[in-house]
Amino acid sequence: MKTLEQIAAELQGYDPQSLPVDSVAAFLRELVAPVADTEALPLFACLDRVLAHELVSPLDVPPHDNSAMDGFAFDGALLLQAEPELKLRIVGTALAGQAWRGQVGPGECVKIMTGAIMPAGLDTVVPQEMTQLADDGQSVCIPTGLLRPGDNRRLRGEDLRRGESALRRGERLGPARLGLAASLGVDQLHTYRPLKVAYFSTGSEILSLGEAPREGAVYDSNRYTVFGLLRRMGCEVLDLGVVPDEPARLEAAFRQAAEQADAIISSGGVSVGEADFTKAMMKKLGDVAFWRVAMRPGRPMAVGRLPKTSGPPAILFGLPGNPVAVMVTFLAFVRPALLQMMGCTDAAPPLLKARCTQAIKKKPGRTEYQRGVVTRGVDGMPEVQITGNQGSGVLSSMAQANGLIVIHHGQGSVMPGDLVDVMMFDGVI
Repeated sequence: MKTLEQIAAELQGYDPQSLPVDSVAAFLRELVAPVADTEALPLFACLDRVLAHELVSPLDVPPHDNSAMDGFAFDGALLLQAEPELKLRIVGTALAGQAWRGQVGPGECVKIMTGAIMPAGLDTVVPQEMTQLADDGQSVCIPTGLLRPGDNRRLRGEDLRRGESALRRGERLGPARLGLAASLGVDQLHTYRPLKVAYFSTGSEILSLGEAPREGAVYDSNRYTVFGLLRRMGCEVLDLGVVPDEPARLEAAFRQAAEQADAIISSGGVSVGEADFTKAMMKKLGDVAFWRVAMRPGRPMAVGRLPKTSGPPAILFGLPGNPVAVMVTFLAFVRPALLQMMGCTDAAPPLLKARCTQAIKKKPGRTEYQRGVVTRGVDGMPEVQITGNQGSGVLSSMAQANGLIVIHHGQGSVMPGDLVDVMMFDGVI
């Protein structure tokens, strides 16, 4: 296991007093490792868990050539004749869930339902709505110019072939992947266990809900936003409450968190000029780095490892105290790191390109995350505008937003009409 000093030495231009966002992400990728424990679960318990072993398809999907729609199955070679219309005699009906055992001769077809096995010798299906029943009631007329041989037939194994990889280790099990596993007849999957994350807020000025207001104090919102973010990820959460700026209380909280959790998130106490109790306790208990990240909001941050009596150390994320800064640093850094710890190898969702409707002032040299609202423009293109006051303590603007406008390290000011990247919130917060 590399020390933090060793990780830092491998980063080109590492400067803890002005650390670019990309360097933070690179550092965290080296710092964290997936949990080792796995468990087998029934599919209904696997939603949002991370797959621990590759799933190889035990069968062909679909298991037979079958019809993609209700209609009539016939030999597609008949479409190559010059006549504008085929008249075929209906000799039977193929239903889904059972094979039709009859024989089809020249000039004949079979009425077929969606999903039914294609009868032997037939390779094309004409949708029912494209046909007309002949006057004799026993034949169907099919236009030849609207179809090609093989149309509307699902091929055996076109979705998956037996022995192919159906799901890869490290994929997060959303609804589509659960359905895919079920389509293979698999009733349970091996997944990594849920990540255990402890969190608490620091500061003697922080009030817990239910406490009486007092001058200079504010109610704690960070624990509730962090709780929501963690639960959305499927983490097991341990809420250690509000910890005042008292060394003994801080030490007890950090030690309890390290013993009981895989990761620790604290908010407050890492800014320059704040009381040094929190930072001093982090230094005392573990291997911790303190950064000033070249970003806005969320500049101060601490990361490291706190040892426990047995097992791997807990990963520590010391976040700023301002509510928006907590959420932004969580989304930008903590969430990707926790997903890596969960064993997840899925790529991060792509940033959305949207047209900015207003000017945003910025100088190159830091990454800015502006709260924004993405809507659809009159031309159908996504467009985004900021939510107003972008102060790091203005949590109401985060509640109004549906994404973060990401103005990257090297970018300058944005002009109306410029395309910008947006980190969307849907499904995350």
